[in-house]
Amino acid sequence: MSDAAVRAVKNLYGEHVVLRPAVPDDVPALAAIRATPEVYEKWRGGDDLMAAVTDAIDDPDLTVLAIEHDGRTVGAIQWEAEPDPEYRHASLDIYLDPAMHGRGLGADAVRTLARHLITDHGHHRLVIDPAADNAPAIRCYSKVGFRPVGIMRQYEQGPDGSWHDGLLMDLLADDLTA
Repeated sequence: MSDAAVRAVKNLYGEHVVLRPAVPDDVPALAAIRATPEVYEKWRGGDDLMAAVTDAIDDPDLTVLAIEHDGRTVGAIQWEAEPDPEYRHASLDIYLDPAMHGRGLGADAVRTLARHLITDHGHHRLVIDPAADNAPAIRCYSKVGFRPVGIMRQYEQGPDGSWHDGLLMDLLADDLTA
């Protein structure tokens, strides 16, 4: 993301988290989170996680926000928009330090970003696509108002090379929970 684009994205404040533009100084912390077994299993990114995080931050089509809790970077949430106006929507993705799981921080981050995308960017529909067997993520997204749309068979390749199903979930603006 260019310096101008980073400045254009404002900090977003949730109940327990702050979402702010990810910057190069965040790369070591985010790569360390991506390297934890729980996150790596779902996010991988190759052998060089520092490069994967840097590439995501630098991708002009992707907005990567660091998730802060109590002044510490605990994960990242990102979004991109479908450019075709006839299919306009935004897609989200998130990873969180496993030490922070079960505290409601993921739902707070997703809700905060969803509210921003609906209110400030005018999106009427958001999508997210967790692994079909990722029950904690599915519960998290459901708390925010995302609903299952369907199973995407053999959607993503696991670290062992086998293919795994994904669950497409979406949220319409009226579905967003408070």
